[in-house]
Amino acid sequence: MKKFTSEALRELYLKFFESKGHKIIPSSSLIPENDPTVLFTTAGMHPLVPYLLGEKHPAGTKLCDVQKCVRTGDIDEVGDSSHCTFFEMLGNWSLGDYFKQEMIPWSFEFLTSEDYLGIPVEDIAVTCFAGDKDCPKDEESARLWKECGILPGNIYYLPKSGNWWGPAGTTGPCGPDTEMHIIRNHAEADKLGEYDFDNAPAGTFLEIWNDVFMQYNKNAEGGYEPLKQRNVDTGMGLERTLCILNGKSSVYETDIFEGAISEIEKLTGRRYGENEETTRAFRVVLDHVRTATFMLGDTKGIVPSNTDQGYILRRIIRRAVRFGRNINLPLGSLGSISKIFVNKYGSVYPELIINAGKIEEELCKEENKFSKTLQQGLREFEKIAAALPCGGEIDGVTAFHLYDTYGFPVEITGEMAREKGLTVDVGGYETAFAEHQAKSRAGSEQKFACGLADHKEETTKLHTATHLLHAALKIVCSPEVEQKGSNITEERLRFDFNFARKLTPDEVAEVERLVNEQIKLDIPVVMKEMSLEEAKDEGFTGLFESKYGQTVKTYSIGSFSREICGGPHVESTGVLGRFKIAKQENVSAGVKRIKAVLE
Repeated sequence: MKKFTSEALRELYLKFFESKGHKIIPSSSLIPENDPTVLFTTAGMHPLVPYLLGEKHPAGTKLCDVQKCVRTGDIDEVGDSSHCTFFEMLGNWSLGDYFKQEMIPWSFEFLTSEDYLGIPVEDIAVTCFAGDKDCPKDEESARLWKECGILPGNIYYLPKSGNWWGPAGTTGPCGPDTEMHIIRNHAEADKLGEYDFDNAPAGTFLEIWNDVFMQYNKNAEGGYEPLKQRNVDTGMGLERTLCILNGKSSVYETDIFEGAISEIEKLTGRRYGENEETTRAFRVVLDHVRTATFMLGDTKGIVPSNTDQGYILRRIIRRAVRFGRNINLPLGSLGSISKIFVNKYGSVYPELIINAGKIEEELCKEENKFSKTLQQGLREFEKIAAALPCGGEIDGVTAFHLYDTYGFPVEITGEMAREKGLTVDVGGYETAFAEHQAKSRAGSEQKFACGLADHKEETTKLHTATHLLHAALKIVCSPEVEQKGSNITEERLRFDFNFARKLTPDEVAEVERLVNEQIKLDIPVVMKEMSLEEAKDEGFTGLFESKYGQTVKTYSIGSFSREICGGPHVESTGVLGRFKIAKQENVSAGVKRIKAVLE
């Protein structure tokens, strides 16, 4: 196999699919737009859900991208050879365009051609859906693989648990997928029958790519019916693929982390790989600083806080500080490590360059805040642990005390407890936490379950009302007001914006008056596609411009609101009802939050 750098692999993938008629679209924000079901973009398909459901994408029906993603469900595994909280997903998409007959030969070509990855065909195994009472065996994919040249003995079948995607909720688009694997142990692979893939010893196969064929819709009765718009959704993890192609044993040994490893070695005097404990600490710091760099550098302005995305960011930074302490990483080092990642990724993700100062400032601020109490908190934890027998439990009130007094997220307390053979009463912690915070960590974790973007009627109304709110705030507060994030459910809208203080009662009343005036006028909501430059010239605003590429959707509500947007909207403002601001909150320095409802 050929050797690749991260830059070369990204470029090669995009150029390959561009040669097949795909439009290259930029990565979306790490914060999903108007989707309350998840805190972060967890997969390449996430930002494209509306288009997979039939909405027209401005760039067309054949797309490819490299999408920034964050998943923290396996954060405790970070430190091993493969787990990362931030990763890049190479993907290509057919929105009702091509299907299996095109995608499988393209996958084979990219994997095996000497012009691309050059993987020997005998080293590739594929899996296909085995079929069940609901849907037939995917013999079409298997046949196409054979026609390409995959050896029949290297084609395996798996049930829905292994080769089926979706639906993300209880109903919706779904279908079989076919996964591509590198055979790492031919002797073991040769022993397997076509239905024995899951029985292979660990290390026999290593997945490199996945093609999802959305061809069914699961209905409310639990049945599967053919989709009118059949889609293709693929995903190839950049870090893992680099690791495979370069013959590395760990994703942390690819060019992505080389510069940051050297920086940590210089700062600590320690060496990556010198022993297991040191290697794990290096990897946690590497992963968490990279993730924090992308969160802080995101277009939607994530900053450490005690709720939602900000809570996860705070936990990641504090976990980096704790593991950095294990390798004598000096206080104030996270900012210098982040600069390495900014320079490494800046040409691909220019928002990191734009926000480099903010990234370093927020990392330094959070690092200092936690470091002040870390040593004292660790001493307190040691006292608590020493007083408990092996297998004992730290009660919830004590766990909350460690959080409230010393800034230890309960997950960090849990990690330290496990290292001592102890457990934590998380339920008791949540009860104590709920008395002091509006949202518990448990509620935040539930949002990590992947789900479809919400296009229900009430959510659509509230999304449209968000446009009116944004415009009204610009009039009442300042023309410099910009959206810093939003979260919309069926019950309410939540809108974050830059402003130095809370609105006065008179200002709240005036914002409500302006919004309700536009609703009463029953103004049509007009959508028009145009180039990004045309939209800017015509005065449209858009925080999320980078998501849509050079052709964008614009929405006008008379002359009152003119925004670039990709979410759902009503046809006319008259259906919205009465707008009311229910609550104001502080998010961080210079960022305020409004919660509002339609009555």
